[in-house]
Formats: sequence, structure tokens, C-alpha cells
Amino acid sequence: MELRKINTQDAFAQWEYTTALPSDENGLTNPNHGVSYDEYLENVLPTLISYEHPVNMPEWFVPETYYYLWDEGHLVGEFRIRHYLTEALRTGAGHIGYSILKGFRGKGYGTEGLRLTVQIAKSIIPEDEIYLRVNKDNIASQKVMIKNGARLAGEDNQHMFMRIPK
Repeated sequence: MELRKINTQDAFAQWEYTTALPSDENGLTNPNHGVSYDEYLENVLPTLISYEHPVNMPEWFVPETYYYLWDEGHLVGEFRIRHYLTEALRTGAGHIGYSILKGFRGKGYGTEGLRLTVQIAKSIIPEDEIYLRVNKDNIASQKVMIKNGARLAGEDNQHMFMRIPK
């Protein structure tokens, strides 16, 4: 398995993944669900790539890098790293968001993908811990986080807030 940063060479597979991902699933939002391949190439892909080194973005915007998990030539998951936290992210979504294609869930891809993502995040984020949020009813994702060393740091009515030490 390997984690690849978003790129133009893998555009078609990234588009297939992005457009297949629901608009909102387990708290991970995807405003690009269902966009055409041309729209993806012309607008979405350059925008997502630009998030790593944003220019002319709103003051609240945090740099974010997209990575894709590949296994034997198949793109199986997406992982997003937010480079630092605002107060809203500190009490909300945190540093990392991720998803695994439905057909690949329950096979260890989330655990390995998060492990690889945490390795990268440790060199990017300034905070002492990596912040994650998971829906209380998403037991599989909770297990993925715990297998990667996460501890429960708090919760609200819908979410658990997890932390992985750097």
C-alpha cells in the first residue's frame, strides 16, 4: 500500500473516487460529488492541489493536503491533512479527515491509511497531538483511530474527539 499526494497523473482515478464519494458521509463532506471529468480537470483538481499552498483564501481557511491510498493499482481511500488548527477545527473536525471506498471497508485499509497519514501529519502540524473527530455511530472508524494510538479526549451529543500523540 502507498499514500500518494493528489496529482495530475492520477487525475482519472482521483475523479472516479471523488465523484463516487457521497456529498456527506459520516461527517466527511464532498462538494464535488457527481462533477463531470472535464469540470474536475479544469476546476476541482487545480483547486484541491492549491489548498496545500493557498493564495487569496478567506482568513479562516487552513492549508490542507489531499492524499490517496493505493493498493495494487487501485485507489481505495482518501486522507486529508489540515496543516494546523483554528479554534473551530480544534473543537470540530481536527487535523485529519478520511474515507475508504465501500467495497474496500473492513479490510484494514482505514487502519493502514491512517497510520501512513499520521506519519506525514507529524512532520506538518505544529500541535503536540493530532486531533480527530468521529461520529459516535461510526464504530469502524473509532476502531481505526484506536488501532493508531488514539485516545478519547472528549465528546458531544454526536461526536467523539480523539487525539493521537505526536
